[in-house]
Amino acid sequence: MKHTIKVVRDGEVLDTVLSADLAYSRSKIKSLLKHECISIDNEVTTQFDDPVYVGQTITIVSHNQQRDTPLQILYEDNEILVIDKPYKLLTVATNKNEELTAYRLASDYVKTQNSKNRIFVVHRLDQDTSGVLMFAKNERVKKMYQDDWNAAVLDRTYIAIVEGRVQKENDTIKSFLRENKTTHMYSTTTGQEAITHYSVIRRSEKFSLLKVQLDTGRKNQIRVHMLDIGHPIIGDRKYDAKTNPIKRMGLHAYRMIVKHPKSGKVMEFISPLPPKFKRLTRVTEQQIESI
Repeated sequence: MKHTIKVVRDGEVLDTVLSADLAYSRSKIKSLLKHECISIDNEVTTQFDDPVYVGQTITIVSHNQQRDTPLQILYEDNEILVIDKPYKLLTVATNKNEELTAYRLASDYVKTQNSKNRIFVVHRLDQDTSGVLMFAKNERVKKMYQDDWNAAVLDRTYIAIVEGRVQKENDTIKSFLRENKTTHMYSTTTGQEAITHYSVIRRSEKFSLLKVQLDTGRKNQIRVHMLDIGHPIIGDRKYDAKTNPIKRMGLHAYRMIVKHPKSGKVMEFISPLPPKFKRLTRVTEQQIESI
């Protein structure tokens, strides 16, 4: 069963659903939120106090939306599968109890076409990062990308919302990254070299919207480098963010440009900017087109 609610006054998602003519108690709504059954303008929320505004649409389904429509596929052929990974979905499992991962969903999807089909991880996105994620459909393609990543992957562009007003229009951050015993990455003078480029798309006194591109793809690289320049990504408590205005981490894998593993054709995949990013930063369509 599916319900839609048109928001007629500004408020919070829980109160808005409660005031609608639906047979849901407060505890039931919180349960639906926990199980990712409620979305605002097609973006899933798990927070009861997420803000809603006049004109928005709240959608409620009776069970997990990701299981109903497990993958948003951006591109597929016999060699690769490219999806738009939602926020809060792991790329691969980190322990035996985690069933719902992008890898599992992609694997289940290709097996519906042929039970012998398999899927292979080429790269990963953090659980709290949304956006373009590519899988290989055979080991040859996986090996090709991983063995010659920089030649095969021509561009990976992220969009980040960081705390504070970034003063430089653009800059390059270089450091060496290491990991401590608590899986926390940090910059130091030895380790894996990490190079991050950024440019400002839009900024205010509280937040800056950045275009971020990588020369290297180290674990948590963007998150560490934003902290290094004194502007942590919003919602990123692990790397010292003080604010969380959109109830998620402000990092999105916006674009990926790759050479096709068989034809060599250059292909571009884009995951649209999440609505929450647009609302918070008030970025214009013209600014988005310039990314």
